[in-house]
Amino acid sequence: MQFTQLVDAYGRVASDLRVSLTDRCNLRCTYCMPAEGMTWLPTDDTLTDDEVVRVVKVAVERLGVTRIRFTGGEPLLRPHLEQIIAGAAELRGAKGRPELALTTNGLGLDKRIARLAAAGLDRVNISLDSLDPVRYAQLARRDRLHDVLASIRAVDEAGLRPVKINTVIMRGVNEVDIVPLAAFCLERGYELRFIEQMPLGPTGEWQRSDMVTASEILAELGTRFELSALDEPRGSAPAELWSVAADDTQPGGRLGVIASVTNPFCGACDRTRLTSDGQVRTCLFSQRETDLRAILRGGGTVEDIVEAWTGGHRGKAKAHGINEAGFIQPARTMSAIGG
Repeated sequence: MQFTQLVDAYGRVASDLRVSLTDRCNLRCTYCMPAEGMTWLPTDDTLTDDEVVRVVKVAVERLGVTRIRFTGGEPLLRPHLEQIIAGAAELRGAKGRPELALTTNGLGLDKRIARLAAAGLDRVNISLDSLDPVRYAQLARRDRLHDVLASIRAVDEAGLRPVKINTVIMRGVNEVDIVPLAAFCLERGYELRFIEQMPLGPTGEWQRSDMVTASEILAELGTRFELSALDEPRGSAPAELWSVAADDTQPGGRLGVIASVTNPFCGACDRTRLTSDGQVRTCLFSQRETDLRAILRGGGTVEDIVEAWTGGHRGKAKAHGINEAGFIQPARTMSAIGG
C-alpha cells in the first residue's frame, strides 16, 4: 500500500484529523451561535456513518493520519457515534492504530461513556466555561451545568485520562471564573485549557476588544498560583503549558493557554478537517473547501479521494490571518466547521 503525506506548500505535514459529525448542538453558547440556533444542514447532505468511516480509513491508511478527534456541533447528537468510533478503532496506519478523541459539551456523556470507551475512545475534551450555574446558563443559554459536571466525573471514573477541560473566557462575563476553574481542575487532576475567543461565532459579533487575552488569563492565574513555563518542546500542540506548584489546597499540575489570536501556532499546524457534509478544510478560517462527498457519492475511488485531499491541502494558507488587515471571517460558524 502506498502512503502519501498531507504536505502543504510550507512543508507542514498534517497528521491530526478533526471530523465533524454534525453541525447541530443542544446548547446555544454565545460565542458560537445565535440564541435561535442555526439553519441546520439537511440530513441527506450529512455524511452517512459508512461514508465517515470510509474517509477516515483513507486518512489513516493512505495519508498518515495518526490522531482523530470527533467533533460537532455536538458529536453526542450523532445516533451511532459508538459504531463510528469502533470502525475507526479497527484501522491501522503506518504507525498503528490512531488515537481517538472526542470534543463535547458533555450533555449526556455520563450515560454513554462506558460504551464509547469500549468502542475504542481514548480521550475526551469537555467544554466548561463556568462553575457558577447562573453564569453557565448565561453563556450556554441552557441551565445544564449539573449535567456537564456529572459527565466530567463519569469520564474520570471510566479512566479516560487525562481528562481535559476547555474554557473560553468572555470579557465582562466569566473572567471571575478563571481562578475557580483552575482550582477545580487542579484539585481533581484534570488538565484545563483556556482558549482565546476566536471570530467563529455569528458574523459581526466578534470584537477583539471583548477577547480576554492569554496574557490577561495568565496574570489572573498568577494572583493565586505559582506558575512556571514547562521546559519541553511544544511541537504542534496548540496550548502553551504551565506547571502549577502544589500548595495547601491543591496538589499541583498543569494548565494550558491556547493563544490562537495573540500568539498563533500556525507555523507548526498539523491539522486537517472534515466537515459533517464531507468538505475538507485546511484551517478553521479557510475560505476554500475540497468536496469529498461528491467523490464518495459519485462512484469515486480511494485514489480519487487521495488526489483531491492532497491537492487541496497543498493550498493551505501560511496562517489564519486574524491579525491581518484583510481578514475575512469564514461564512461557516464553529458549529458548522467542527472544533
